[in-house]
Amino acid sequence: MYAGTSRALEVLSTYTLHHSTPFFLFFKKKEGLGIMANTISSIPTLDLNDGTSVPTIGYGTGTAWFKTSGNTGINHELVESIKTATKLGYHHLDGAEVYQTEEELGQAIKESGVSREKLVVTTKVITNVADIPQAIDTSLKKLQLDYVDLYLVHAPYFAKSKEELQAAWAAMEQVKASGKARSIGVSNFLQSDLETILETAKVVPSVNQVEFHPYLQHGNLVPYQESKGIKTVSYGGLTPAIRAQGGPLDPLLSSLATKYAVSQSEILLRWIIDRGCVAITTSGKESRLSSYLRIFTFKLTRSEVDEISKIGEQKHYRAFWREKFADDDRS
Repeated sequence: MYAGTSRALEVLSTYTLHHSTPFFLFFKKKEGLGIMANTISSIPTLDLNDGTSVPTIGYGTGTAWFKTSGNTGINHELVESIKTATKLGYHHLDGAEVYQTEEELGQAIKESGVSREKLVVTTKVITNVADIPQAIDTSLKKLQLDYVDLYLVHAPYFAKSKEELQAAWAAMEQVKASGKARSIGVSNFLQSDLETILETAKVVPSVNQVEFHPYLQHGNLVPYQESKGIKTVSYGGLTPAIRAQGGPLDPLLSSLATKYAVSQSEILLRWIIDRGCVAITTSGKESRLSSYLRIFTFKLTRSEVDEISKIGEQKHYRAFWREKFADDDRS
């Protein structure tokens, strides 16, 4: 037995899932990559405030897959990558109307062979936020689905007033009531935005999906959301290892990667999960997607989680929506 496999089995024997779902990892040797996850039967889930749950890691169809204006036609590379992800065990699939990849996501779901009830599908509305009931119908048609598991307001920046933001949330509540979305939530909302919709909300958002990593921890936002029963979903979580290399976290990430025999990216994903959040990531490489699943073979200690958080606060780096914030705004 490989030493890494022995370590993985030792950790898994003490791992407590949110649900008593069977959890198995199978390993294979890859040149230059050591021991890595090959397939996974189940990924741990996080309970939401409405009784549903979501896998703690999801496959994203934005960022590198984002289509620019005028780029039409099906991206078959993305379709195949999504199918590969589902084969590996990524059953949380994250999309958005503005990515212009909902058709690819729908085709991949149809061809994946994975039953609908095993998938958690997210999409988001922003382009057509003025008519949310119509927007969800358009998204469902592209996705070839009868419902989505999570439907999010992609960002609050469209709203010129509190009333406009509250009206959009009321429309989201109607979508949930119609059964076209099992859960509803928001994305890129600050605490002030959440406070605005909670003034009139009948349904508390299940999640807020935000850029979240050690170099952008948003002050008190995550604790505030926890106090309201709103889970945090992270995107851009690999930023310190990809976009902001050379920062104060580099030595610690390197040390921890050596300790746990994983990559620095996997340490960052594990930190997100150990903070009680969900991680959205992506890649077109099967080997990389497979290696990310090694995050379920170990846990960071509480002191390691805290140290990453503390050192991360020494640097501020925002990768997305920069035009909406001052350079030193950490909210």
